[in-house]
Amino acid sequence: MSESAAEPRRDQETSRIEAFSDGVFAIAITLLVLELKAPASDVAHGELWAHLRDEWPQFAAYLTSFAVVGVMWVNHHSMFNQIVRADRGLMFLNLLLLLWTALLPFPTALVSEYLGEGGADAHVAAAVYSANLTLAAIAFSLIWAYAVRRGRLLARPMSPGAERASVLRFSVGTFVYAATIALSFASAPVTLAVQFLIALYYAFEQVRSRVT
Repeated sequence: MSESAAEPRRDQETSRIEAFSDGVFAIAITLLVLELKAPASDVAHGELWAHLRDEWPQFAAYLTSFAVVGVMWVNHHSMFNQIVRADRGLMFLNLLLLLWTALLPFPTALVSEYLGEGGADAHVAAAVYSANLTLAAIAFSLIWAYAVRRGRLLARPMSPGAERASVLRFSVGTFVYAATIALSFASAPVTLAVQFLIALYYAFEQVRSRVT
């Protein structure tokens, strides 16, 4: 019996990880729209626009969360273009990311409900939302750092300098997300705006690596 037949492969292709992750991202981004509620049917004639305007928190929370999940999915795809093999450690780290991704509709619902009211409840809702995004960002960074440090998982090896630069660049948003937890207790609307801007940042800051 050959060595390859006697021992199972420790490293496997990433197609199943990507397929499973795509499913979780798709479900999470679909659940977000369920938090959009139409105004009550007893709205007086001509007042629908005013009622829709009053519902701005749920639209703001939906758009921000949609951007966050969408950009996460795009960058997850970009990251796994370079991570071409997986081991158990990488699988569990990816599950950690999916844990926080699947949870996102809950803090989105909190923000939709309490952002417009202001006060302590709005601050708490924004803080819970920020904490969720921070944990997701940490998980994302851990996946990339783990893969980089186990060079065999990458399509192409990276020099130590390139490794450090890529991990740092990829983790910038993590620190900003963490800062928004504190910002939540100063201004919940500003916190949501900052999180939307971070999503835009990551829309352009794809995972990149260069062999030097």
